[in-house]
Amino acid sequence: MSNTFGNIFKITTFGESHGAGVGVVIDGCPAGLEISREDIQKELDRRKPGQNTLTSQRKEKDQVEILSGIFENKTLGTPIALLVHNEDAQPVSYEEIKDTYRPGHADYVYDMKYGFRDWRGGGRASARETIGRVAGGAVAKVLLRNIDVEVNAYLVQVGKIKRLKDWKIEDFEREYIKEIEEARRDGDSVGGIVEVVAKNVPVGLGEPVFHKLSADLAHALMTIPATKGVEIGDGFACVEKRGSENNDEMEMRDGKVRTKTNHAGGIVGGISNGEDIILRVAFKPTSSIVKVQKTVDKNGQELDIQVHGRHDPCVALRAPVIVGAMVALVLVDHYLLSKVNKV
Repeated sequence: MSNTFGNIFKITTFGESHGAGVGVVIDGCPAGLEISREDIQKELDRRKPGQNTLTSQRKEKDQVEILSGIFENKTLGTPIALLVHNEDAQPVSYEEIKDTYRPGHADYVYDMKYGFRDWRGGGRASARETIGRVAGGAVAKVLLRNIDVEVNAYLVQVGKIKRLKDWKIEDFEREYIKEIEEARRDGDSVGGIVEVVAKNVPVGLGEPVFHKLSADLAHALMTIPATKGVEIGDGFACVEKRGSENNDEMEMRDGKVRTKTNHAGGIVGGISNGEDIILRVAFKPTSSIVKVQKTVDKNGQELDIQVHGRHDPCVALRAPVIVGAMVALVLVDHYLLSKVNKV
């Protein structure tokens, strides 16, 4: 089972949803990077559960503990180990259905692949694993800030509610809250779309064949639990355009080659072109729902299941910080690779 991501700037996440704790080991971070515990904690605070009535009511403080690799607010160039203890794990909630395969979850395929699985909330398949990604992404974001690269991610759709251009964030929130609450009253859930924009990305990140920046970003984002689709720039909408409409014409602006539009989303031929990198990620509706569903157990017996517990009715609500973290990790890795590959 692979738990490591990256080429030069590598992260290895560890821990299970209802185990003792979760975290990450970061290898390949340059020495001398100024970073504080608060830089990491503020990112973890954005993803922690229980922040409002629309997210899981699991009560976790998610306070990060720096075990190694950072001294006096500077990286040492050695592996950075970050740990978050699980303080509100309740594995007993899953004991009743430990031999039953939950629809939409990885229970069945884990059993078939490994012959054994952690039934306590999904184990490694749980979104709680993403704490390590967010912590690693926090370090990557600090490194990116040193080269003026900024990564921001935000919701653009929840269920059938799309954020309109003239809507304020309050208008969007009011409408999607209604969508989520209606689904929850029915014992159901909804999905969502997160958009991420990376600004000031240098020209030349990525390679033209098997390590295209676009391919590595898509790979990274598709590893996030509940992700079902990724598009870059205009994505699938470009199918309806002609080449003359989809091509980004070029011009000189402030002494630099720029494009008049950005249908490509900042990546051409797998290489960054200096424009904003724009991606969107689709998240499926939360698989754990109270609504009665048909399933089978380990013995092949067909039965009904209701999944009770503390689950987000829309996983996309807490996904932006995870999406931003994975994009930051890829950009840092490619930035460092670009330095190595230059003569």
